[in-house]
Formats: sequence, structure tokens, C-alpha cells
Amino acid sequence: MPSSNRTAVIVEVLRDAFAPLMRADPAAFRAKYRKMAGDPHAFYRGSACLFFNDVTQETNEWAAHGAERIWIHGDLHVENFGTYLNSDGRLVFDINDFDEAYVGRFTWDLQRFAASMALVGWQKALPEDAIRKLIARYARSYLAQVNHYVASDNDDDFEIRLDRAEGPVLTALVEARKMRRADLLDELTYMRGDKRRFLEDGTTRRLPRPERTKVVAAFRAYLDTIPESKRFDRELFYELRDVVGKSGFGIGSAGLPAYNVLVEGYSQALDNDVVLSMKQANIPALSRFVDTSEVDAYFEHEGHRTVVSQRALQVHTDPLLGHTSIDGVGYVVSEISPYEVDLDWTEINEPEDMRSVVDLLGRATAKIHCASDEDSQQDLVDFQVESAIATSLEGRRNEFVDWLCDWGIEYAVHVRDDHALFVDAFREGQVGIAAT
Repeated sequence: MPSSNRTAVIVEVLRDAFAPLMRADPAAFRAKYRKMAGDPHAFYRGSACLFFNDVTQETNEWAAHGAERIWIHGDLHVENFGTYLNSDGRLVFDINDFDEAYVGRFTWDLQRFAASMALVGWQKALPEDAIRKLIARYARSYLAQVNHYVASDNDDDFEIRLDRAEGPVLTALVEARKMRRADLLDELTYMRGDKRRFLEDGTTRRLPRPERTKVVAAFRAYLDTIPESKRFDRELFYELRDVVGKSGFGIGSAGLPAYNVLVEGYSQALDNDVVLSMKQANIPALSRFVDTSEVDAYFEHEGHRTVVSQRALQVHTDPLLGHTSIDGVGYVVSEISPYEVDLDWTEINEPEDMRSVVDLLGRATAKIHCASDEDSQQDLVDFQVESAIATSLEGRRNEFVDWLCDWGIEYAVHVRDDHALFVDAFREGQVGIAAT
């Protein structure tokens, strides 16, 4: 495709996806686009809509027998992995950030990861053969874990914990274990008398009374969306202490209205207070390019869709995960946890260091596809996903791995070209927001 035509596609897709948010908060989107201009992988992270514009137009012979309509993550790049404290109180390393989750082909998650791996490998100047081997290793680890689920009656028995991790993944878990709730509270709040209040900085704002009234009502409604099995005693837990408007998010959440809510925690001790994020849910990128009628009819709003999909994909979700709405718009509510540490690729530079990492990431990807939380409360996908994937690839697994390697490396080349076109379009004011 001539570069002028591809530039037009990039501009049209980004405008279609982000125009309302750009109008609502131009400064936030200018910051988002500056970050995306920084390097090809940052551009890739911020343009899932462009990825799905492309892959939904391709013929796909690998996903059938139901594997073409499973719950997928929707934005599975190499940096969307990290630690969290699960509902059983265990530190776990897993996939995170489920804002783009939707129903689609299982291959789309693997393709998005493969291209991401190829981009990171290129930035680290790895030879193409080394990148190909890493993608293949990820794919084979994924398929091995699918085999495990086919042979097992229990879909939630795999977790990457301190006693099972190694290398950089273990480092992230050890770092998370050192975190303290009191440190997070000291970073975000201060004491006024015998109660905590949120600090006011460039990313927070005090709410006028009408807006605060709406947010408090939305918080009360959110409490009813927490599954019964995960609710704490309302006589103590969940008592609202303070609320502020919040801004200053990363590439994926630019321009989305959000609030931080401070609540009484597990006891009346001040170091047990809990900070919740209440963030407007976005329209998932994939939904712009597929028939959404069945999924749209299933959910009340995007906040409901995000929460149900996360519970379907992640075993033992955050016990404070829930949803609400403000003026008819869906919001996701979850804890701002002190135990979240993202996988840091800065010091993961050699193929031998990456091998154990991609092994675990492949298994984690298979887990979210094949396992669901016991209280996911959804039946959009009501069949054995692992069987559908295994049947789709029966007798063709080596061929599939080769295809995924080829596809990931080739698409990464397109992304690097797209990044250059995007930077030029942004500089010339073509992407819907001025560069200055």
C-alpha cells in the first residue's frame, strides 16, 4: 500500500477510536501521542485499534470449532504482565490490564504478543533468528499448557507464584512482596486529625458538590456488584473517607474520566485504609471491527463488560473488582494495590534471559483463555475452550508455530513503518489534535 494511503488509514482509524476523548481532554491526548511517537513499541501499545483494523481483514484458518469466539485479552503485548495479590492472599504473576477484553479469535492475542515480541527484539538489536525462536518458544509453551487443560479436570490450578517463578519474573514477585500498604497510603494521602485525606497535586482535584454527590451514589451502587463470595463486612469495610478526581494515566487510558476513592479497610487501623480507582471504561478496540450485537445485548455498559470479562479471564480476581455508572456511562472500580509490579524489560536484553520469561508468559496466556473464575457469572462462552483450540490445531501445530513466527516478524516491520508515518502525520496536525 502506498505510504499516503496507509497514512490515511492510520489517521482514520485513530480518529474513529479516539475522537470523543480527544475533544474531552486534548492535553491528555497530546501527551498520549507524544508517548506513542517515542518508539515503535509505544506506538503499537497505543494503537490496538489499528491492529484489529488489520487482522480482522485477514483470512484466518487456525481458529475454528468455537475457538474463533472465546474471551480474549484484546491487548496482549509484552508489557501487559505483572504481579498482583489475588483473592486468596497470594502474590501472583499474571496478565494484567483487561480494559480491551472482548470475544474473538484466540489467535488474535497470540498475534498481538508475537508482533510485540518482535518489536522489542528489534529494539534490542536481536537477530531475526533469535526473535523467531522466542516467538516459537512462547507459542509452544502456550500449546503445552492448552494440552494440560485438555487432560485436566481443573482449569485453575496454574499460577505463577514465588515458589514457581524464576529470572525476571521472580524478581518482580520478590519486589512486590516488599511493598507495604502504608507506603502507598503515605504516597497518596495525608492525616487530617484522626482520618486520612487524599493529597492534592497536579493529578487530583477536589470535586464540586453536584459531581461529588454523583460519585458517592455511584460508589454505593458499585458495592452491589461485588460477588457475594468476595464481600467484606459492610459494617466496617467500604466506609467512604474521601474522593477526588484523578488524571495522569498511561498510554491506554488517556482522556478517560476517573476518580480515586478512599475507604475504610480491613480494620479501623489507619494503615489498612484502601484506595479504589473508579475509571470510565473504554470501548474495546476489537468491537469496532466485528459484529457486536450479541455482546452488546449481554452487558449493561462498558464497565459491566470489562468486569465480567476480567472475571472470565483471570483466576481469583481482585475481591474489590466491580462496576458502576455515572450519568449512564460505565465505570470500572478496582483497588489501587501496593503489590502491583509490572514486568520490566529494561534489563532483559539477552535471548537466554528472555527464554524463561516467554515460557511463563505463554503458559499465562493459555490460562486466561482456558480457565475462568468461579464467579465469572457469564455464559457467552459456555464450552471447553481448550478442546476448541486443540481441535482447531490438530495435526498442524508445527505449521501454526511457523505461521505465527512469520506473521509476528512481518507485522512488526509494518508497525515500524506505521510509526514513522504516524509521527509525520502528528507533526503535521493530521491526527485530530495539534502537535503543539
